[in-house]
Amino acid sequence: MKLLPEAAAPGVGERAAEAAEAACHLHDAVGPGRWSREAAEDALEVIETTAQALATAHPAAPGALAPVYAAVAGLRHSLGLPPPAPGLPGGAPVLPPRMLGNPRRSRLHGPKPGPAA
Repeated sequence: MKLLPEAAAPGVGERAAEAAEAACHLHDAVGPGRWSREAAEDALEVIETTAQALATAHPAAPGALAPVYAAVAGLRHSLGLPPPAPGLPGGAPVLPPRMLGNPRRSRLHGPKPGPAA
């Protein structure tokens, strides 16, 4: 029984491959004493956001990913970082997906493109 199609929706496969490649590059660059508060927060946001995206892959996925959210929230606490982003389990109430993410990152990259008013 196939649970997932062979081909992903446009952009999904490519973005997943880019995320995997970026994770490998990050793994190659890290080591003791190489992390900053900002870098750790960004890496945790990647885990949270990727888990949230993957949670849409199957009805059982959100429950299977619950330990990931809990572990990330625990690590945030251990590192003295803010709690999980709004909309994530263990975080604040769910907001529309475009509102998720690190507010600092949103400021760095500017507003998301949208329909003209």
